[in-house]
Amino acid sequence: MNDFRDLYQEMILDHYRSPRNFGPLESQNLSARGYNPLCGDEVELHLYRDGDGILRDISFEGCGCAISTASASILSEVLKGRPENEVRGIFEEFHKMITEEGTAPEGEGLAKLKVFSGVKNFPVRVKCATLVWHTLIQALNEKEEEVCTE
Repeated sequence: MNDFRDLYQEMILDHYRSPRNFGPLESQNLSARGYNPLCGDEVELHLYRDGDGILRDISFEGCGCAISTASASILSEVLKGRPENEVRGIFEEFHKMITEEGTAPEGEGLAKLKVFSGVKNFPVRVKCATLVWHTLIQALNEKEEEVCTE
């Protein structure tokens, strides 16, 4: 069990140190901002959703703790190229996994999300992991208010 925990911790640290899809997005048509006042995490999520509802590109900017940054980085990798309705389903499964006794989302390319399964054991960190996910839904809903975890 410790081997898996160590592997998950290493993956989170890798995405924290070298976040994927970090920076502005050249052509975006959706964006949202999120803030976690408890620990100071800030994220701005940029999306390009095509006319067929597919998230063709995703990037993020901001600063935050290792879990928050890794969550944004992994989200951007896992969800890029997926249809919006599938993305919303993955959000529901992810949220359930880290807040309840749900299992990790299954399907092609979703195994990376399992690294956050232990977060539910640290309730104060759940908000760090879910900030970017709630920000994603805000962007998809085209709402302008900043997401706040409080």
